Amino acid sequence: MIVRAINVTRHSILAENVEIAKSFWPRFKGLMGRGALAADEALLIVPCSSIHMFFMRFSIDAVYLDRLGRVICIDHSLKPWRIGSICRHVYAVLELPAGATAQSETVVGDNISVTDIF
Repeated sequence: MIVRAINVTRHSILAENVEIAKSFWPRFKGLMGRGALAADEALLIVPCSSIHMFFMRFSIDAVYLDRLGRVICIDHSLKPWRIGSICRHVYAVLELPAGATAQSETVVGDNISVTDIF
């Protein structure tokens, strides 16, 4: 199954290939150990209210979503060995390559949809 993340508000695609981490080990591991994310890749961690960048090798954009898919806050180019923002009412975090949110013009308040395309 291929899953895509779409900014419904801006009519833009955030990522064509979204991996969903919803059980303990995939959520725990996240992107640790990877060398990078391709421009069209992302990781959706659900449920998740906060993230850390310990043991990471590259920067990411972190998009914090509520249960309705609304963007609560964004960390732009969050660097390795940092802790992500603490935001209220977060249900999931979409981790994207650094710069992806600026390129798609994603801002707080936008609606994000993660959907199957096949």
